[in-house]
Amino acid sequence: MFSETQRLAIGRASLAYHHAEAAGQAHGILLISHGLAEHSKRYRRFAEVMAARGYHVYAHDHRGHGETTAPDAPIGRFAGRNGVERVIGDVIAMRAHAASRHPGLKVVLFGHSMGGLIALNAAVTAPADFDAVAVWNSNFAVGIAGRAAQAILIAERMLKGSDVPSGLLPKLTFAAWGKSIAGRRTEFDWLSRLPDEVDKYVADPRCGFDASVSLWLDLFELTFRAPQKLNLDRLRRDIPIHLVGGAADPATERGKAVLWLSNHLKGRGFSRISTKIYQDMRHETLNEIGAEAVIVAFADWCDTVIARA
Repeated sequence: MFSETQRLAIGRASLAYHHAEAAGQAHGILLISHGLAEHSKRYRRFAEVMAARGYHVYAHDHRGHGETTAPDAPIGRFAGRNGVERVIGDVIAMRAHAASRHPGLKVVLFGHSMGGLIALNAAVTAPADFDAVAVWNSNFAVGIAGRAAQAILIAERMLKGSDVPSGLLPKLTFAAWGKSIAGRRTEFDWLSRLPDEVDKYVADPRCGFDASVSLWLDLFELTFRAPQKLNLDRLRRDIPIHLVGGAADPATERGKAVLWLSNHLKGRGFSRISTKIYQDMRHETLNEIGAEAVIVAFADWCDTVIARA
């Protein structure tokens, strides 16, 4: 079962997390890194399936999200300064906490969307800590448009500060993605084809909030940092990396950004890249039609890479 909220102190921050105990003999540890403007409780079903498959699962709320608290991280902001380093440090600290409770087990790091950006950056920051990485529904291929968005954010920061919501980025992202769905019922139909899942997101007071200028700037730093050769060279070339996207996900250009990352990693010599673009799926693969089979396929992948590790 997915635990009630537990707490891990990291400096002056209190990291909220949930744990699902592995059933039977444990195969490994799975760490979950959630997406932007959501929280770890939304991963209960995924965590419980993976726990039933023999994985100790840990899912925490990133700074500025959910129930995690820190003096400089209100909802919508990682930190007043060094947000990227702090959010990566939280993942590494959660890994250390989980490993201390279950010594000797291999660790798989899973990230969805923003969580995938964080996961890959955590892996290149602490390459010895993770035995496999899964990056789902993340867009590292923002290119020139991303640099232009950074310039807009820097201008916004100069004009109105970093701790207020961005006026333009939500229009270029969430709003644009919502408008791209033909016959949409809500502005968040880009998340899933399942109305119940969309409605749960819309009704959740901890979801859908406006990110601050500083958080958006941190997201772009994460996006551009990990794929750089200098950073990827820290990873061993045979680390298993699992990439997933949806062919109807506007946040990843209908899966094209996922394929870009796959090709980029292969071009850098990574030999164990598995990539799957699911037809008709939108952004939240775990909350989509057919999610049950997707989770089983992921668990099978975890079993394979853990056994080989």
